[in-house]
Amino acid sequence: MSKPKVAFICVHNSCRSQMAEALGKLLAADVFECFSAGTEVKPQINQNAVRLMKQHYGIDMEQTQRSKLLADIPTVDIVVTMGCNVQCPFLPCKHREDWGLDDPSGKSDAEFEQTMQVIEKKILDLKQRITSGL
Repeated sequence: MSKPKVAFICVHNSCRSQMAEALGKLLAADVFECFSAGTEVKPQINQNAVRLMKQHYGIDMEQTQRSKLLADIPTVDIVVTMGCNVQCPFLPCKHREDWGLDDPSGKSDAEFEQTMQVIEKKILDLKQRITSGL
């Protein structure tokens, strides 16, 4: 049986959704496949997110990921929106949830680190729920 595909979605696919994709690949690749995308793209991933993910997790997102549109990812089973406070476009899936995360862009390292910690906990929780049948 193939692993479920999870998409982390936010408007620009440059910060929270990118961190979620990277942490999902690090912490839950044995249970689900990870993708991230947005309704718009930025020319590069948020540089504070890149720096802090490298510092805390040893992940260089610029080497493994890029900003992508919804049309650039495969059909997914689970959609996780980051909490963009905008109406997300419809993306067909079997399960959808919103994590309600504030965007740390333009804020302090402490705000980024707090967001990363919340994403890590939510990834591990999602992994457990998928293992248990969601």
